[in-house]
Amino acid sequence: MTDSIAIDVWSDIACPWCYIGKRNLEKGLAAASADENAPEVKVVYHSFELSPDTPVDFEGDELDFLASHKGLAREQVQQMLARVTGVAAEAGLNYRYDILQHTNTVKAHELLHFAKEQGRQLEMEERLMSAYFLEGRHVGRIDDLVALAEDAGLDGDAARDALESGRHLKDVRADQEQAAKYGINGVPFFVIDGKYGVSGAQPPEAFTQIVRQVRDERSAQPA
Repeated sequence: MTDSIAIDVWSDIACPWCYIGKRNLEKGLAAASADENAPEVKVVYHSFELSPDTPVDFEGDELDFLASHKGLAREQVQQMLARVTGVAAEAGLNYRYDILQHTNTVKAHELLHFAKEQGRQLEMEERLMSAYFLEGRHVGRIDDLVALAEDAGLDGDAARDALESGRHLKDVRADQEQAAKYGINGVPFFVIDGKYGVSGAQPPEAFTQIVRQVRDERSAQPA
């Protein structure tokens, strides 16, 4: 197989299920890569803002945000966070809602587009999600994002210039417009080979299966 299988992922770096879905995708692809006729897979991340109206410096924790901005009872929020923390742990992720800093993510998405331009989008995606969910780092301010960009192997001055100029905001909006055309209203959402849509943080086996399915479909097509 000469052409790689494209997996386009719409996600928000502040989406807990997106990080879980990312891990499960990676595990699923790793399993498929062990096949004798394993296909090459190219993963690209696309922007989706779950809470675009969130201020950069939100006063309060995640429980406060969900209770006040989403109109949920605090007890219900606590149960939700406990559930997602448990699922994350099964995926090997130690979520730290006690130190998480809720913020606006549009600049983080701009940084991901800059990283994509530099060929390091996957590294930047992982660094941002880890910083947000595991380390309690702020991912909404330019200074903090520049430091994380350097962690991911990017040039800090170039990253700062990209963020301060806002030149990748149009790319963020283009991703969001494409999501709307696809009818995507929740993330994570995976588009496999441009024709299969997979919604939610599916288990690793689901990703292994669909990649193998696409591989077999391609192999069955006449040359």
